Amino acid sequence: MNYLLRGEQDLLVQCLPGNLIDGVDANSPSPGCPLHHHHHHHHPPVLSDMSSPHGIKLAAHIISTNFGDIVCKVCECLLRKGPLSQIEVIRFTELTKQKVTNALLVLIHHNCLQAFTVQQPGGFGEPPKIMTKYMALPNNIIHHMRFPKFLSIVSDEFGQDCAEIFEGLLQHGRLSLNQNMDRYKDKHKASGENSSATNVVRENFGKLAQARYIERCPAHEPFLEPLEEGAKKRAKSKIADATQTLEARSLAAATPMESQRFLVEEDTLIGGALEDNKKSSITDIVGEKRKLEPETESWATNDHKEILWRVNFEELVRRLRHKSCVSRVTERVDSVAGIVLSAIFEASRKEETSVKTEKTVPLLLETIYEEAMKTEEGRSLTLERVRAALVQLGCELPTIGIDETYSIDLKKIIFQAQAQEVESIVLKKYGREAYRIFRLLSERERRIETDKISSTTFVEKKDALKILFQLWKDDYLNLERVGNEAQKMEIMLWELNKRSVWEQVLDDMYHAALNLKLRLVHELDHAQDLLKGKSLKEGDEAANMRKKAHDKWKVLEASFMILDDAIMLFHDF
Repeated sequence: MNYLLRGEQDLLVQCLPGNLIDGVDANSPSPGCPLHHHHHHHHPPVLSDMSSPHGIKLAAHIISTNFGDIVCKVCECLLRKGPLSQIEVIRFTELTKQKVTNALLVLIHHNCLQAFTVQQPGGFGEPPKIMTKYMALPNNIIHHMRFPKFLSIVSDEFGQDCAEIFEGLLQHGRLSLNQNMDRYKDKHKASGENSSATNVVRENFGKLAQARYIERCPAHEPFLEPLEEGAKKRAKSKIADATQTLEARSLAAATPMESQRFLVEEDTLIGGALEDNKKSSITDIVGEKRKLEPETESWATNDHKEILWRVNFEELVRRLRHKSCVSRVTERVDSVAGIVLSAIFEASRKEETSVKTEKTVPLLLETIYEEAMKTEEGRSLTLERVRAALVQLGCELPTIGIDETYSIDLKKIIFQAQAQEVESIVLKKYGREAYRIFRLLSERERRIETDKISSTTFVEKKDALKILFQLWKDDYLNLERVGNEAQKMEIMLWELNKRSVWEQVLDDMYHAALNLKLRLVHELDHAQDLLKGKSLKEGDEAANMRKKAHDKWKVLEASFMILDDAIMLFHDF
């Protein structure tokens, strides 16, 4: 499914800066700068959120619409400056201590922030001190615009009762099992099913936890051990951006142990405080040996010392990634390949640990076949047909005599989808000849000289050069000039600057998404103003206007959802 071809590309192109070189972040080196000679990667680079100017603007817009301007000011400060202590936030935002405290609490409660403590070196002759820092989680913030997608996954799989519990967690950020019970009882008072309500909630809560769609809340302030010097240097060289390692480390330290993370225990149902021996299990979850201070304990638990739960975005993004892979394979190969891939995802669901799994876990042919047979569309398949589909999906046939296990290269499926998306943007922005040149460089994945590009793509050499320089200027290509002494001339070698292209495309998508969001807000305000201005007598006209506004709104919403699919393809998958 080429997401951006359905009219969304026009929106995207309207939103693009006229010349991307002007739209590039001022801090990034210019194309001629030696820093830009990246070696080519075979696969899409991992994009860090912080590098995208419009990603930050979009995240700030989402916070401001959901939680107001003060919370937005604090959050944007953290997004732009990286992890800060409370005192630093107060200094940068010039807000009162009370306002900053409240904003931080709101952001933590809605899973947009992670706090952690680190050891800071003391002043001259003073002992080191422990300091709490707060770090914005841009991914989680952007996930707020995907709540409808997440909700539909849960309601499709488990039905209305589960969806209700799940929706409560989306709305409120963090709730205990008892708070979920209370919400359910309030809502269903009229139907008089109070006695069974407890069972309904408990059962559905269990289903959600077992499917990993919800998880226990992370520890509030895990302590990060100082990195030893050697490890520091290693981390620096591996990941240029040190805050990314910090983000990964603090999230890992805060996550409950795997055995506890999805565990719904009886003690979470007790109204009052937990018994003392149970209480220790809460502090164990922190994954750190440090005893928690009483006030921080309440972030994994509430006043009654009940365990708090939240939505597990990771698992939902993984499901969306699976869906996306299946629909692309169905489109590119055929429906049987889609059914087989779907069966592989189902069978290996418990083994997958990270969202961006590169290859599926090796599975026996029989296992895949049995899983496919469980579905309506897979019942008619034969073992041979499943094997043939696996070969179409790029699996090597194993040598006979050993167990036939198969693993699918997901990274490749995702990359092909991304490349297709980028090619269509190049076509729209630079025209058909540029598209052919870009495609050649994208497929060959190595440096190619001008003459070869011109002859392979059937583009006149002078036109080809013009296009190549334009793409180079816009940071889509790297150029290397190689002198040839004998012939007193230099050869120009071109290659795709994949990292830069992918980052620009993603930033442009964030830009387009932000514009769509602002347009939605504008349309809504406009419609309300018009309706206020109408007197009630003109019933038909008012109804007509309502319908017009609603239709416009629906088109914008649908465009936004499709654009978001493309954003997820580049950033989350």
